[in-house]
Amino acid sequence: MKILVSACLLGVPCRYDGASKPNAAVIALAKQHQLIPVCPEVEGGLSTPRSPAELQGERVQTKAGKDVTAAYQKGAQKALLVAIQNSCTHAILKEKSPSCGKGLVYDGTFSQQLTKGDGLTAACLMQHGITVYGESEILLLGS
Repeated sequence: MKILVSACLLGVPCRYDGASKPNAAVIALAKQHQLIPVCPEVEGGLSTPRSPAELQGERVQTKAGKDVTAAYQKGAQKALLVAIQNSCTHAILKEKSPSCGKGLVYDGTFSQQLTKGDGLTAACLMQHGITVYGESEILLLGS
């Protein structure tokens, strides 16, 4: 199976802080599946590193108050295109992110508080029939 994966989970230093969040369990999936890395934020034109951003309603705002929604939307569309081009039916994305978070995202106050919701890329992929998992849910991949 081909699985779309947040590039930061595979060790690519593309997060807002210039780091990665390699996840051994996700990386181990490469033994059985073809992993297709994508960073929607970079694909949307944002630099690494970049100002932290959180969802505030339907918009994505940086901590400094800059609206970066358009870049996040562009990145979501590019991630969807990568998934379609590679026939990915599943995705494993970085939890809590304003682009990749599924189920819970930071609440927009930059206080580390979580709220129910999905990041723009996760929502876009799910709207197009792609099954999305957070990195802590990969055991569900086989079910």
